[in-house]
Amino acid sequence: MLRYVALLLLILLLALEVKLWTGDWSMREVWRLRQRVAEQKQENLKLKQRNEALSAEVQDLKNGNEAIEERARSELGLIKPGETFYHVVEPAADAKKSGDDKH
Repeated sequence: MLRYVALLLLILLLALEVKLWTGDWSMREVWRLRQRVAEQKQENLKLKQRNEALSAEVQDLKNGNEAIEERARSELGLIKPGETFYHVVEPAADAKKSGDDKH
């Protein structure tokens, strides 16, 4: 009788082990979910930093003329009255190659 009880407990233990490692909420699934949570936290941190930078830029644009002037110069190519604009053009890669062949 004691052997049957021990055998039954052993089978139950093995069934629980199988369930622990392969079931719906298995250890493997828990590890995978923890990894996804860590990745999501990292992504959230990046997005938070990006949002803070954008918020600071919005505040600069609302409060300061320097930021607006910088944007107008870099993105729109605007210049102040009395300034002279110089545009430096680098030779294209194809022009360099064909120029080298002539020498």
